[in-house]
Amino acid sequence: MPSPADGRPGVDLVALGADLEPGTLLSAYRGGLFPMPIDPAKKRSKLAWYSPDPRGVLPLDELKVSKSLRRSRRRYDITMNQAFESVITACAEPTRDGRWITSDFVRAYSKMFELGWAHSVETWEDGRLVGGLYGLRIDNFFAGEAMFHRATDASKVALVELVEWLRSTGAELLDVQWATPHLASLGVVEVARPDYLRRLQQATRVVAEND
Repeated sequence: MPSPADGRPGVDLVALGADLEPGTLLSAYRGGLFPMPIDPAKKRSKLAWYSPDPRGVLPLDELKVSKSLRRSRRRYDITMNQAFESVITACAEPTRDGRWITSDFVRAYSKMFELGWAHSVETWEDGRLVGGLYGLRIDNFFAGEAMFHRATDASKVALVELVEWLRSTGAELLDVQWATPHLASLGVVEVARPDYLRRLQQATRVVAEND
């Protein structure tokens, strides 16, 4: 797997090919890469590996929780790792704009969940799943992959729960890949690739030392 440090500044695409096996994914995330299909509409779409420059990250002490979001949080029940497959399937819904989560990704990340690397946060209303998110955790690093909502603020509530869990368990870095206006309103900022890679190395240092 190539190093993002060798990529051109401002160019997000770093490599093509490889697979979604657990070892490949762990190596990629530890190195600052994540996969997306080039053409998710094709049955056999090639894999692309990205390292955005700049990178979107959410400082764990700078999450912006509005009064309305606090009220929404009281409306919902929140769980963690109780419905991973339902969350990733909802995130992969074909009608969503910019859909990129193919069946191969669902299988791969479900396997990562079974192995203990992937996690989900679920938001419920009257027993119905109305929002959530999923991602991978490696030591003190969490890679947020996708979120969905079927009710007001349901995905934001899941994000608040995720941040609280990360804070309480000593996490240092929450990666959201690309910053968007929606994520920026919650506190997401952009950092240059070299800065991100330094932060990533720091956050995964225990894993590196134990390998």
